[in-house]
Amino acid sequence: MTFSICVYEPVETDGDESGDDEGEREHHDRFGVAVTTRLPGVGTLCPFASERGAVATQSLVNVDLGRRGIEYIDDGLAVDDALESLLNADHDASSRQLHGVDAEGTFVFSGEECGDWYGHREGDGYTVAGNLLTGESVLEAVADSYESSDRSAPLSKRLIDALAAGHDEGGDKREELSVQSAAVVVRTTEEHPLDPSYNDLRVDATETPIADLRETYEFAKEGYEAAMERYEESYEADQQETEASEAEEN
Repeated sequence: MTFSICVYEPVETDGDESGDDEGEREHHDRFGVAVTTRLPGVGTLCPFASERGAVATQSLVNVDLGRRGIEYIDDGLAVDDALESLLNADHDASSRQLHGVDAEGTFVFSGEECGDWYGHREGDGYTVAGNLLTGESVLEAVADSYESSDRSAPLSKRLIDALAAGHDEGGDKREELSVQSAAVVVRTTEEHPLDPSYNDLRVDATETPIADLRETYEFAKEGYEAAMERYEESYEADQQETEASEAEEN
């Protein structure tokens, strides 16, 4: 009933050009999840991400697999150890589909009782999985879109593009279900005066989930850029005050 993609991307950014770190490069991690299905509210159930990993739980959805999976990864467990341990304790694992990434590796699982066509795919820093699809080509389209994407574009945009590629290839085969949904979540260790609002978006009930999610992304990005243009100095001052206060407490 669903297809999704989880992604890890290492990023190099410019250091502080105003001080001694001029010219140095800083390493950051980005994690993202995007998902769509022919049911409402997928964004409340399936995608989970933090600054250390990304997980998608689907098919016969067990939200705890995603929530606890991210908690385990944040506590230091490798993604394969975290998710496999949860599946080993799940009596309905044969009906689950679970996949994810961390900075070191990937994990994918599709239970034998998932709805046909189901399957998954792993690549360099990403996983793709789906069930009740029109065929394997859906996942291939999602993966190919992500692999060929321009890394200079925001990850959330590229994940939406990957969903669109899968949708155009046939997507979820249950055409009798018209109410659909989609979501994208991105987390990063990069510091921003204000967290980008376009990194956490959902469309909960619509007949055109990908088009609506893309439009929501465009509006959110436009609004974020307008807010930064108008209030960036205030956001930066507030951030510096918070950092100074935290330093004094430590």
